[in-house]
Amino acid sequence: MPQTIIDLLNEGIEANNTDKFRRGNLIHLPADGSLIITGDLHGHRRNFERIAAFADLADNPDRHIILQEIIHGGPEDSEGGCLSYKLLLDVVRYKLSFPDRVHIVMGNHDTAFINKSEVMKNGKEMNRAMRLAMDREFAQSGLDVELGIRQLLFSQPLAVRCDNRVWISHSLPGDRFVDKFDAKILSRRLKINDIVRPGSGYLLTWGRKHSQTMLDKMAGLLDVDTFVLGHQPQEKGWCKAGRNLIIIASNHNHGCLLSISLGKSYTVEQLIDSIVPLASIS
Repeated sequence: MPQTIIDLLNEGIEANNTDKFRRGNLIHLPADGSLIITGDLHGHRRNFERIAAFADLADNPDRHIILQEIIHGGPEDSEGGCLSYKLLLDVVRYKLSFPDRVHIVMGNHDTAFINKSEVMKNGKEMNRAMRLAMDREFAQSGLDVELGIRQLLFSQPLAVRCDNRVWISHSLPGDRFVDKFDAKILSRRLKINDIVRPGSGYLLTWGRKHSQTMLDKMAGLLDVDTFVLGHQPQEKGWCKAGRNLIIIASNHNHGCLLSISLGKSYTVEQLIDSIVPLASIS
């Protein structure tokens, strides 16, 4: 069984790297079809099932979906170990079923797992909790499975840019670090140092509390109009956090998704009108 899991992870890495819409570390989506945008999942299997049901990719061949931050949260084993890697494996299977239409972008919990750095959630160090659960399930193969997951997470793109000038990433650089962000990271090969502070990959996954001045600067740098981010917790599932920014979350009972057309331009207000509560999906 562990070798089957490792083979699956390797297939996921290959699918991430060969996504036909990927250019460097950026997914470029065309001006046709539709797009489902989701926020952090953090192991919430029921919401993933709702998202997949709503997207219905099998019957909508021109539809794309963006997922992010699958790990750290959700069910635990009998000793409190984090089982979110099981959902990650199912998301890989989903990607393999629709390799050029399921796009999984890198989040800060991903970079923390890759780098084996501590990351806290609800008072628990999540990397340790997940590693212990994998060790219990996979025994002596636990380290091999962990390595495969780290490599899979590292293969994820950093962001998605739509032809309609909507930008999706886990976050954006915080105000204090915006001048340290190098947009060239989007078009070159990713390095481990990029996702360690203050690397540009790190800045693109860890930033919080963005000022309008910074958002306008990033919009000009990236040549986009509006941003959709995750990362920052949202009790009601979403918030308007600037003239051109929406933050969404998909990891709790008030979570949501966005359903938009790739052939249409959007203001933030129009994006808000496109929000779908996950609880409304049977």
